[in-house]
Formats: sequence, structure tokens, C-alpha cells
Amino acid sequence: MPRLRKELVVAVCRTMPLGLVGAAGATGLLIAGLTRATGEAGAWLALPMLRAAILASATGLVFLLDDPARHTTATVPTSRPVRIGLRVALVAPVAAAWWTVALLLVPGELRPPVADITLEAGAALTLAVAGATAAVRFSETARPGPRGASALLTSALLALLFWPERWALFVPVGDERWGVAHDRWVMVLAVAVLVGGVCVVEPLRRWSWGVSRGR
Repeated sequence: MPRLRKELVVAVCRTMPLGLVGAAGATGLLIAGLTRATGEAGAWLALPMLRAAILASATGLVFLLDDPARHTTATVPTSRPVRIGLRVALVAPVAAAWWTVALLLVPGELRPPVADITLEAGAALTLAVAGATAAVRFSETARPGPRGASALLTSALLALLFWPERWALFVPVGDERWGVAHDRWVMVLAVAVLVGGVCVVEPLRRWSWGVSRGR
């Protein structure tokens, strides 16, 4: 049994897009580190840069479930929840370490409230993985990452430009809406966990666009 588990971990690691996820994380750290070179402007740039770093890393995590061998592994005894859960379990400690480094790259006097910005990071990263899980659940493509990344970036842009102010998620430190906004981030995190949990299960019946059109 231990040998079987080791072989499963090795097999999953070989199919994970580690280079792409790692590159996105490195980009995020670079963005966070720029707060040390912004001089006087760092006081108001620190929070937007940390949020940009989160978005960069989340964009990479959208590719986490891309698997060129997806239609081959679908026939193996190991269920989809186990395969996806293993990928998430492998990347979760790395994501936690990444976030710790990102926070430390921001000078202490410029760093926004750690608990609140960590909530934003956790919700965004969880939402990215949930989106990837939904794409795997409802499509047959082996690489849903590019479409998922496009959807994530578009959603973030729309939230910044057109989201109603009374429901704002991205508010500056010191804004009277800060606390309420982070109550909404709790809801985003809860919805992401719920969507991921629902979509991780194997479908009772496989559907495809071609099949649904033909009925």
C-alpha cells in the first residue's frame, strides 16, 4: 500500500504543470517585492501590489488541474476526488509558504492588516482552484487552464471597474467599508469551497456539448 501511494504521488507530480504554476508564483513575489523600491509611494501602493501578486499566483493555480493524460487517467481505479485532492494537498503547503514570503517582502510599516489580506489571498487562491475543478467537471478538455485564466483575469477587471461600490471587495486600508468588505471575502471563500466540493465528485453521467446538441 505505501508503495502504491508513492507511485500515485509520483505519477500525479509528473502531470502537474509545475513550471507554469511556479512561474506565476515567482511573478507574484516579484510584484510584492517591488514595494521595497517604491519610496514614498509605497504607502499607498503596497496593498494594490499585494493584490496584484495574489492575482498572479491565482492565475497560475487555475492551471493546476491541466492534465494532458486526463482521458487516460479517467479509466484508472483511483477516483477523481483522490487525484484532485492529491494535487491540492501537494500545492497547499507551497502556497502557504509563498504567501508568507510575499508578506515578508512588504516592509512592515507598509504591510496591510495581515489577517484581512490573508483572507483575500485564501479566497482568491481557493476560487482559482474551484474554477479549475468546475472546468474539469463540466468539460472534456484536458487543458482548461487558459480559458480559466482568462475568465479569472476578466472577472477581476470587471470587479475593479464595474462592481457596485456598496458591495465593494477591493477597498483601501482605512476605508470605512474595510470590515464589511472582508465579510464579503468570507462569503467568497465559502462559495469557492462549496463549488470545489460539489464539482470534485465524479459525474454520474458524462455529458458533452455534442451529445447534448444531438438529443
